[in-house]
Amino acid sequence: MAISITESAAKHVSDQLASRGHGIGIRVGVTTTGCSGMAYVLEFVDKIELEDQVFEGQGIKIVVDPKSLVYIDGTEMDFVKQGVNEGFEFTNPNAKGECGCGESFSVG
Repeated sequence: MAISITESAAKHVSDQLASRGHGIGIRVGVTTTGCSGMAYVLEFVDKIELEDQVFEGQGIKIVVDPKSLVYIDGTEMDFVKQGVNEGFEFTNPNAKGECGCGESFSVG
């Protein structure tokens, strides 16, 4: 079980943590919402909870709760700039479908 992060995403997270002034990493989770059923949730982490799984890639700690890990195990997190748009993109081997806007996904 693992979550990975690209160099581009790691740099973006690192820059955001530096600008924030504190934090030990980023939490990646899922919530039930959107057209396809599930959406990614990102937030800065100041404290790791006992049940959290912690992965490290490119010098960044990625924290995932066990319930979310079931849906995002094996996911690669990237940060992409396309024209004036920029944001995180997820390559999730568990996703069976995505909505047209790319904001939510389904697992089957």
